[in-house]
Amino acid sequence: MSRMSAAVTWGMLAAWAVHDAEELATMAGWARRARPRLERLYPGVPWERLEVSQARVNVAIGLMGGVVAGASALGARSGGRSPVFQAVLAGFGLHGVVHLAQAVATRGYTPGVVTAPLVVIPFSVWAWRRLRRAGVVTAPGRATAFGLAAPPLTVGGVHAVAHLLTRRRHDGPADGLGRDRWF
Repeated sequence: MSRMSAAVTWGMLAAWAVHDAEELATMAGWARRARPRLERLYPGVPWERLEVSQARVNVAIGLMGGVVAGASALGARSGGRSPVFQAVLAGFGLHGVVHLAQAVATRGYTPGVVTAPLVVIPFSVWAWRRLRRAGVVTAPGRATAFGLAAPPLTVGGVHAVAHLLTRRRHDGPADGLGRDRWF
């Protein structure tokens, strides 16, 4: 088995970290500020669901970091051959394209749109070229199909777990001192 460069396998985690640093810094505030404009642009959409707390953003990004780190580790251990690594790489590239589409649809900045064309998409294209050149692409159609289907499920799952972990329960004090419970 040929060794795949760590720049490809662990590079995905590094590219993800740069990209998600933008999302971490902007997502909660952007969602709050953009809601009135989005409600005018697209009435009838339940935009109240868009608003997320910084705590929820932090947890969701941390959970996704675990997914990407695990996929990068599988990629490093398998010399880039891991179908999970390749699927996450395909999903990461698609994620960059989705950011561009979101910015077009919302007619402005959306969290992640700066690093999508500067980091996410170029890294993904470069990494796929390296994998192909090294002959380690397992089953491009299968990995790509899984990579295209998995992101919405993974992102949805991560956000659902983050919501459960950060939601405030208002059914009474947790400690008798009037403080809210966070779980």
